[in-house]
Amino acid sequence: MYSYGVSVFFPAYNDAPSLPTLIGKTFAVLEEQVADFEVIVVNDGSADNTAEVLRNLADQYGPRMRIVTHEVNRGYGGALRSGFEAATKEFVFYTDGDGQYDVGELPKLLALMTANVSFVNGYKIERNDPWHRIWIGKTYNQFARLMFHVSLRDIDCDFRLIRRSLLDLIHLESTSGTVCVELVRKLELCGMQVEEVGVHHYPRIHGKSQFFRVKSLATTFYQLFRLWCWLLLLPRLGLKRANAHSNS
Repeated sequence: MYSYGVSVFFPAYNDAPSLPTLIGKTFAVLEEQVADFEVIVVNDGSADNTAEVLRNLADQYGPRMRIVTHEVNRGYGGALRSGFEAATKEFVFYTDGDGQYDVGELPKLLALMTANVSFVNGYKIERNDPWHRIWIGKTYNQFARLMFHVSLRDIDCDFRLIRRSLLDLIHLESTSGTVCVELVRKLELCGMQVEEVGVHHYPRIHGKSQFFRVKSLATTFYQLFRLWCWLLLLPRLGLKRANAHSNS
């Protein structure tokens, strides 16, 4: 059993059917693996009975489970930012609330979080989605890695364990799925050691993906371009201007 503390959180949007099994397995894994933990669910303005399900789960599991509620939907990035802000332990793990990743594989990440490592990221061994989502996902991942010079092999795999002290060094602004690119790019800029491990990805049983809606995709690509300007274009322009000034 690991002696450190772990905050686990799940962004949830209309994920009521998957949450009881997910939370139950999470508590079972954490009670076996770590001495100190908390479980947080960010209810991002769900329109189904997610709020009721979470109240029942909180009554069942007690003070180690906390609920963060957004009265209106803030987007995936907004949900992640709230989860990171709510987390209090030395390490922070998150994955999605829809059950497409197996929280039972969290021990793989914990085993790689040694004294010299600050970030452990999963990568999908095989993506279990409809073919068009697999194609869009691969294209987006390759495009974002190239555009932002990210070395991580799977930006789109939301199965991550991060040292909290590292999160304190960065500030996230994205509200859409762009937050994943922003997160890994800013973490890599911190110069920490990263480990990666393959994890399984399962078919969605309940609900619908919010990422693959036209409005969501449009917001994501707009914020992706804006993020590129802030992180890569503007710093380069500033460097060129500084060099031109020093040579004049």
